[in-house]
Formats: sequence, C-alpha cells, structure tokens
Amino acid sequence: MKTELYLKYRPTKFKHVIGQDEAVNILQKKWKSDSLPHVILFSGPAGTGKTTLGRIVATCLECSDIDFEEKNSADYRGIDSVREIRNTMSQAPMNGPVKVILFDEIHKCTNDAQNAMLKMLEDTPKHVYFILCTTEPEKLLPTIRQRCLKIDLKPIKIQDLDKIIENVRAKEKIKITEEVHEKIVEYAGGSAREALQLLDKVYQLETEEEQLDAIEKASLQAQAISLARLLINTKTKWPEVGKLLKELRQEDSERIRYLVLSYATSILLKKANERAMRMLEEFSDNFYDSKFAGVVGACYNIINGE
Repeated sequence: MKTELYLKYRPTKFKHVIGQDEAVNILQKKWKSDSLPHVILFSGPAGTGKTTLGRIVATCLECSDIDFEEKNSADYRGIDSVREIRNTMSQAPMNGPVKVILFDEIHKCTNDAQNAMLKMLEDTPKHVYFILCTTEPEKLLPTIRQRCLKIDLKPIKIQDLDKIIENVRAKEKIKITEEVHEKIVEYAGGSAREALQLLDKVYQLETEEEQLDAIEKASLQAQAISLARLLINTKTKWPEVGKLLKELRQEDSERIRYLVLSYATSILLKKANERAMRMLEEFSDNFYDSKFAGVVGACYNIINGE
C-alpha cells in the first residue's frame, strides 16, 4: 500500500523541520541543557507541525515506541479517560527511560476532564512527559496553560512551503509545472500537510489542466472560499449554499470557520460591508459541540436572517 507523501516525509529530527525555526531553537536549547519540562503545549494552525515536533521530542528523550502513546482528545474527552491515564502513569516504562503521552486536539477535552488533568500535570513522575497539541489554546483552562512550556507554531511561510514541496519533488522525481506548484502553495494555506496532500492528489494526473482542476476540487481552502463568496453575496439563495455544504460535511468544522472568518475580515479591512460583519458575528464562536450542524446553522442565519 502506497504511503502518503506527508507521512513518508514527516520530519523525524529537528534539523529536518522547515518553517518553524523559533520553536525548534527553543526545544533544542531545552533538550541540550537537559531542562525539557515534563509538560509541553504546542499550539498553532492545523498541519504546521505540532504532533511532528511532539514525536521528535519523544525521540530525543529516548522514548521507545511501546512507551509512546498518542491520543486524539476528540475520542478521549471524558474525565474517566483522564483518570485511567493518571492511575497508570506511575508504572515504569516497559523499554527505556521515559513514557511520553501526546494528547492531540487537547482543547476538545471537557472542563471536567481538564480539571482532572490538572492533578496529573502537577504530580508528574520523573519518567513521564506530557505533550499537548491544540489549534485553540484559549479553550484550555488557564491553570493548564500555566503548567506548560508553551510553543506557538505559525502558518508556514510561502518560501518554506516552496522548499518542502521542492525537496519532496526531487526525492520522488515528480514533474509538475510551476503554475501547479504555485497553486499548491497558494491553496495549502500555510499548512505543510495540506501542501503534500495536494501534491499527492495531482502529480500522477497527465495534464496540467487536470492537475489544476484537482487542486481546486480537493482543497478545503478553495471550497471554504467558495462558501464565503456565496455568503457575502446578498443575492445568494439557500439552495446554492446547501449544495456546497453537502460537499463540506466531512471536513473540519473549525477550519471552515477559520477560513470564512479570514475571508470576511479581509473584506471588512478594505471597506464597510454589512454582510461581512454578519459573517463575523455568526462564525465568531467555535463549533466544538455543534460541529458541522453549527456551520450549517450559521450559514442559514446569514442567508435568511436579514
């Protein structure tokens, strides 16, 4: 089975990480001075390297595969899951000096679960390290944030995305036109994962036209912008929006929200626009609980609420 490019070329050492120099420098200094704290919080947009850096930290700590746990907090939201980890973390590592537990999407844990986690973070055994990853750090309890080394990741710059794609193209002997290359960078939205996923989708297509069309269809950013353009247009009718929403229902609701907000903000910075302001109001709160239903409701209110 073919390995996806973003997984095949996921950095495994600090020196391989492109576009997050500040974060890498902080972590390397802590590691070399033997002062890595037992709780690290990585925050930043999707696809910018949070879990990748967490895995590299685990490698630096000589954590074995069997002693490394990666949990998606969307599946471990409740207090019972946190208590289970707290009850077993005192057990010695099975093969190596440390255990590392990485919580992805940690902001999706309930408040009760986060409160239960506080005790765990306060009394961490010497052989246990926690890595927390989130796109929404403000959704974490302040007391949790205070107990962490906070590492903020930024969207990856265009020149760094260029470099990432060029490196993979050279290793895989992938030939695409510069227009396709530039379109991938543009639609990746600062995400290395998105860029390589787009490259993966198009490089085996025969013509440039097919490749550009595939990027348009595959990119969440392109679809979200299309949604935003429909919402900003006062002549748009609900069936048009509903049709596009059906294509987006499996996508990350929070990323859709972020992209719509970015579009509306750009419009407002250019000139006053009542519909853009309405979009900001409807998409300002997160959709963690309502999920895609929240996106649909916000769109409906914009189209039919005036």
